[in-house]
Amino acid sequence: MIEFMTELFSHKGGRPNNEDYCGFLTLEGFSCWAGADGAGGHNGGEVASKTAVETILEAFKLHPGLSPRHMRNYMESAQAEIIKTQQTTPDLSTMRTTIVLLISDYNKAIWAHAGDSRLYMLRGGRIYFQTKDHSVPQALADAGQISVEDIRSHDDRNKILRCLGTEGTLRATFMDDKVSVKSGDAFLICTDGFWDNITETEMEIDYAKSDTPAAWLQHMRNRIVRRVDGEYDNYSAITIGTA
Repeated sequence: MIEFMTELFSHKGGRPNNEDYCGFLTLEGFSCWAGADGAGGHNGGEVASKTAVETILEAFKLHPGLSPRHMRNYMESAQAEIIKTQQTTPDLSTMRTTIVLLISDYNKAIWAHAGDSRLYMLRGGRIYFQTKDHSVPQALADAGQISVEDIRSHDDRNKILRCLGTEGTLRATFMDDKVSVKSGDAFLICTDGFWDNITETEMEIDYAKSDTPAAWLQHMRNRIVRRVDGEYDNYSAITIGTA
């Protein structure tokens, strides 16, 4: 059985409100981590992201499990709660949120996401996997019209194509197969305000000089603080290490 260690951080950045929200829950047989980046007027972003994460964690607590079906049920619970709040509170009718969800039974892991918040998995100190954004720039990169490196600077960087809070069938990317987790693997869940200001190479460099998830997160935060100024975006991340 793999031991997991977790650190998380969420900051409003240069904005008046923090519309990001992160959380995790550790149970005897399973753990769940979730991060979200909300949007919508009248504080709707804050409500949407918090609702998504807290609803997912509560659904996970009531029915813990590691399967695509469990993961979809948790996401659909969050979607339903957000839609219900939209319908009962007119000021929140336009609220939306991205979401990243990771679940493990301390031997294997699965994840899902909607929007441009990301999950990175590191193995051997290098990025082994990263989610693909549901965004206009990512679609352009997939079509070969821009490079992956151009995503961070593209004019349509903030145009996402999938999220929680949109009426209709939940549109998200779900893993079909579980991934075996090895001692020394690591995960990073982060909103776009975080990954927008640090490259994948820098994530690996900071991981290499860190003994704990807390140190890894601190090194990355230090980079971001040195770079950002003015009205920069909320930025949040969860770092997860294994032993």
